[in-house]
Amino acid sequence: MATSIQQEQLQMLKAFVKICQATPEILHLPELDFYRKYLESLGATIPPRKQDKSPKEGDKPEATNDASATEDIEDDDDVESDLELNTDGVIEDNDEDMPEYGDENAEVTDEIIDEADAKRSAAMDASAEGRLEDSIELFTEAIKLNPSSALMYAKRAMVFLKLNKPKKAIHDCTKAIELNADSAQGYKWRGRAYRLLGQWEEAYHDLTLACKLDYDDDANAWLHEVTPNAKKIMEHKRKYERIKEEKELKKRRERVKKSREEYEKLKEQQQNANNDADGGFAGFPGAFPGSAGGMPGMPGLSQLLQDPELLQAFQDPEVAQAFQDVAMNPANISKYQNNPKVQALINKMATKFGGGEGGPKPSGFPGTV
Repeated sequence: MATSIQQEQLQMLKAFVKICQATPEILHLPELDFYRKYLESLGATIPPRKQDKSPKEGDKPEATNDASATEDIEDDDDVESDLELNTDGVIEDNDEDMPEYGDENAEVTDEIIDEADAKRSAAMDASAEGRLEDSIELFTEAIKLNPSSALMYAKRAMVFLKLNKPKKAIHDCTKAIELNADSAQGYKWRGRAYRLLGQWEEAYHDLTLACKLDYDDDANAWLHEVTPNAKKIMEHKRKYERIKEEKELKKRRERVKKSREEYEKLKEQQQNANNDADGGFAGFPGAFPGSAGGMPGMPGLSQLLQDPELLQAFQDPEVAQAFQDVAMNPANISKYQNNPKVQALINKMATKFGGGEGGPKPSGFPGTV
């Protein structure tokens, strides 16, 4: 059977749904357990409860020397900005050009490999003699002959570093690592390049891996050199992550608090509406006993709802308006003595709740026609 819904209740339902959409956490409130289970029974997927990382009783808060640790962080891109780092040896490299690579799809024969190895040996000799540009050219020729050799790229990267071109060295080392993920030389020289550019974390990770793959005294020395700065930056980032998590947790708590307040407000409004309904027919406060200004002797809402004829009569806007008018001021009954619909309602109520014909009439209603 279709059931009509009052407009006020419909608006409250819409408002509650909007709150649930904005803050799904509200569905995990204990008092909404019945509603959550109902939604799940319909096949709805309820977002899981977010873990509350608030400190438990007895937990000691982490100490901090930063008085502004809980303030908003508008820009954390440059997280090293307020760190004191040792930048000795850091250089500036404005060379953005890519180094020359070979065609990896080219066919490489044994004769070509031998020729490439000869070029590599010549390049190493040129580097040892300080002819760095010649060394780069020879390594480039060797790479074009054998473009799949990870070692060729790593060796050319070493010469690029001697020329203070760490960006080109990083390109070559990354290529070497793509060709051979276990290229210790690739990680070693790329770690050195990152160190020269002041990218301490990257240098730390590459040099650590280089020493694990193939321990090298130089790589180990460079690792110890970059570790203090890298550790400071990593700890600094962890602090910022904690701050961001605390901010998010605070916002989440505020959203839940606001949702609770909205929910309590809705419950209060609903309770008030129910109280009005118990004391007067929908929209007519005070019309029945239990409400200020009511007419003594009139029936309660539960009695009216049991009579289909009375319930149907109240659906007529003209009757409803007249009844409200009389409820507010019983003397206004005289205005409706010539209105058959209103008089029919009064007679019906007098007959049903006033003891029948000849019985006592509900006080507040003058005689009926």
